[in-house]
Amino acid sequence: MTIQIPDDLVRDLEGLAAAQKKTIEQLALERLRSLLDKPASPQAILRAIREMPHPSSSAVDDLEAAIAASRLPVHDPGVFDRWPNIGSIS
Repeated sequence: MTIQIPDDLVRDLEGLAAAQKKTIEQLALERLRSLLDKPASPQAILRAIREMPHPSSSAVDDLEAAIAASRLPVHDPGVFDRWPNIGSIS
């Protein structure tokens, strides 16, 4: 089968393929297959998870340290803490 593709689309495909170090044919086939995959299929979900970038353990440690450093102590004033102190009631 031969598909006629406009020149501007070919240039865009060439750029995408080069960035991913693939041929235009590989890129086009992958994209066409992804259109036909059922998004809820277990294989599609597993493939999407495997394609996700995984952070390094040092990046996770840095993130946890940043979260811990940014925590503020919680002070939740009571309803009567806002009222001025007018002395003790006998």
